[in-house]
Amino acid sequence: MRVLIVDDERNIRLSLKKYLGLEHIDSEGAETGEAALAFLEGETFDAVILDLKLPGMSGQEVLEWMRQRGILSPVIMISAHGQIPDAVNALKSGAQDYLVKPFDPAELIIKLQSQVENKRRENLLEAEARTTVRENTLIGNTLVMKRISQQLDKIADTEVTVLITGESGTGKEVAAREIHARGIHKDEPFVAVNIGGIHEGLMESELFGHEKGAFTGAAVRKQGLFELAGRGCLFLDEIGEMPMPLQVKLLRVLQERKIRRLGGVSDIPVNARIISATNRDLEAIVGEGHFREDLYYRLNVFRIELPPLRERRGDIPLLADHLLIKIAARMGRPVSTLSSEAAERLCSYSFPGNIRELENILERAIIYAEGKLIQTGDLVFHERTVPYDHEPLKDTSETQSLEDIEREAILKSLTHCQGNRTKAAEALGISRKTILNKLKAYGL
Repeated sequence: MRVLIVDDERNIRLSLKKYLGLEHIDSEGAETGEAALAFLEGETFDAVILDLKLPGMSGQEVLEWMRQRGILSPVIMISAHGQIPDAVNALKSGAQDYLVKPFDPAELIIKLQSQVENKRRENLLEAEARTTVRENTLIGNTLVMKRISQQLDKIADTEVTVLITGESGTGKEVAAREIHARGIHKDEPFVAVNIGGIHEGLMESELFGHEKGAFTGAAVRKQGLFELAGRGCLFLDEIGEMPMPLQVKLLRVLQERKIRRLGGVSDIPVNARIISATNRDLEAIVGEGHFREDLYYRLNVFRIELPPLRERRGDIPLLADHLLIKIAARMGRPVSTLSSEAAERLCSYSFPGNIRELENILERAIIYAEGKLIQTGDLVFHERTVPYDHEPLKDTSETQSLEDIEREAILKSLTHCQGNRTKAAEALGISRKTILNKLKAYGL
């Protein structure tokens, strides 16, 4: 926790700093309201202890300035004058509490911790409501995964910006969560946002927030994900999908550690650690002019490359056991186990969809299995895209009919595009309507 103490009495500032230090709370002191403003414009604080009566700019004016600027850190007002109207005005202006001097420092610390924890919990709940919460367990005993785990340990307690690369489904968000979980700010929010999943017109508001009236429908002030992350971590997945105008603003955040809400007139300091991820070749995108080179270097301070599942087959049984427990809990079923033949079949498969595909295969297997033992026949892979009661695909040969070749090409394209019919049609050079008609004709 980091606290700003604003009081014109030096002895009070020093005493409070000493008491806070005993609780391992870092603090800074400001003698005047103007000095407090200078601190608040350049740094972030978890809370502010603010004297009501100050020379020059009053504590009430500092509080109102903070709220106008969108600085939402909890404020505890203190005063030697226990006037009820003063307390009412302070609370109306956005202070969280009011104490009359002399007060018990232990009481102040309890109030501070309570208010900071409440604010942290609010941010965490808001962040979770606006992002997807997934598991944060990195599974693997192969040499390559042990090396990656060592890398995560090296950077966990630093603030270094991390870029995680790897194919879709290799566990990039899991690795990011693991970095956060091993770090010194593990109790702060982990905020994950899929850049590719946000409409371009809403992305700026989602990331940086907006002020009331910034655009039609902006009825209240909204904190952006950068603010909600606090001193925690903001994970930007599919960073390669970020539009160029937003890339410029993200670069500024990385350089200056400040944001400006949409419709705002002032900058707000932020402290969140940035971890980004992509399954695309960012270097190639930079070369094509679709991604800023200066932003790429800012994001790529420390790079972690996650291997595809086919390059760490030794982890498949361990991953499968972990996923089976998770799936069984989600489905409300007893935990299933793999027969030795089924485990061997999984280990021999290429897994183009990586861990996400493994989870899907196991979920289907639990449904198909008779009892709790999963057999080879219960495993349905991408290459077998038709139900069991359909004729299996024929091998490509000179005796295949044109219809068989066409059918197989469409199914392979669908597999490659992970079932996306529009992309599969584009890859084949046909219209989406054509591919839908063909699938209907095949009875698929």
